[in-house]
Amino acid sequence: MAALASSRSFLRTARSTAGIVKLASAPAALARPAFGLSALQAAASLRRFASSQSGTDDAKLRKTALYDLHIQHGGKMVPFGGFHMPVQYSGLSVSASHHFTREKASLFDVGHMVQRHITGPGAAAFLEALTPSGIEALLPYRSTLSTFLWANSSGGIVDDTVITRLGPQHFYVVTNAACRDKDDAYLAHWLADENLKKRLPGAVHHEELAGWGLVALQGPLAKDILAESLADGQEADLLQLYFGSSLYARVRVGDGELSSPLLITRAGYTGEDGFEISIPPEETVAVTEALLRTGTPERLQFAGLGARDSLRLEAGMCLYGHDLDDTTSPVEAGLSWIIPKARRNDYSFHGAETILEQLRPKSQGGVGVTRRRVGLVVEGAPAREGAEIVQLGEGGSTTVIGRVTSGCPSPTLGKNIAMGYVKEGLHKAGTELGVVVRGKTRKAVVTKMPFIPTKYWKVV
Repeated sequence: MAALASSRSFLRTARSTAGIVKLASAPAALARPAFGLSALQAAASLRRFASSQSGTDDAKLRKTALYDLHIQHGGKMVPFGGFHMPVQYSGLSVSASHHFTREKASLFDVGHMVQRHITGPGAAAFLEALTPSGIEALLPYRSTLSTFLWANSSGGIVDDTVITRLGPQHFYVVTNAACRDKDDAYLAHWLADENLKKRLPGAVHHEELAGWGLVALQGPLAKDILAESLADGQEADLLQLYFGSSLYARVRVGDGELSSPLLITRAGYTGEDGFEISIPPEETVAVTEALLRTGTPERLQFAGLGARDSLRLEAGMCLYGHDLDDTTSPVEAGLSWIIPKARRNDYSFHGAETILEQLRPKSQGGVGVTRRRVGLVVEGAPAREGAEIVQLGEGGSTTVIGRVTSGCPSPTLGKNIAMGYVKEGLHKAGTELGVVVRGKTRKAVVTKMPFIPTKYWKVV
């Protein structure tokens, strides 16, 4: 309880200095995914990591607190999620940066992500209404991947999110930058919904941590670099900090100078062991520079969006707007594991009527699904997003049974890998299909994901 009390005291102080933004309410119409497609189209254009010549208005793009530091380190900046973000750095190619992360450690600026606090006596029940996760049962300083869902029959995903419990009535929620406007409107609507309010045991408050930094330290040397960076006596805590767990700790930022207590979560988007560190705006640059100094260039380098994308695809992780969208349910997306047993007969969350019936196969009286997310290994040229996935027939005939949602050459495997959705029944590992690349059908084999073993720090 002392740790919880000290963290709440720190957060009160941080709020007074960092300018946290509260959401206003939104019209009821925004509770429906009517505006979802335009948001997805915008995300898709940014996802290509195109240069600023792609038509994006540079003047409207935001900058993270580390923008100048990226430029100093040779970062090539591109528009992504409404921000100027580094796609790679002058010292390393995308492939070299990918390998460096797998072999040593990389530091990713993920300050474009939206960090939120959901607090109040009704906070857990509020989040359980919007997501299929077991929020009430979530232990302090533990995280869960989850999805915000539309309140209609589609079971569609508004956005994927990571939710961390910081106290009995306090949750830290991270959502995607490209979905910021959509998520803001969605949350504001449900915070103001009178019918939902009647179901909650108390008030709910939502705040955005405006301008806060978020960095991801990823790779096999991440634990050593972070341990060397922490204040004396705190490095031992990392041994018991398992994947999906958080703690507050201080980082040495100079001679005898320490940072504020920082929320450090053992997590990441690469499949490697690593940490995500939330940092107040006025300390983001100092903490990041301290990590780079401690790591030294031989062990730690900045990495950009290019390496982040190939790393997460090898790890079988979804990117919203591509592998997930407003029309995709968690069951179709292979995310049934985020729905705990306690909620599989609970029809109180959004889209439950569809999602819970999808969980039950037709043989057990449910409806199942008509498509499933799969991994593919593709021969020849790499298959990119939008490529048709086909079933091979007699005489060279083909039938379209899905589309690729993400794809790239895998630096680790030396093969072309992809992710996409295929017709139910054709999703089993080893199934031979085809992918149309540049007008030619290439052989593709359904493969279990992740494509490479993950290295999360877990209890064995």
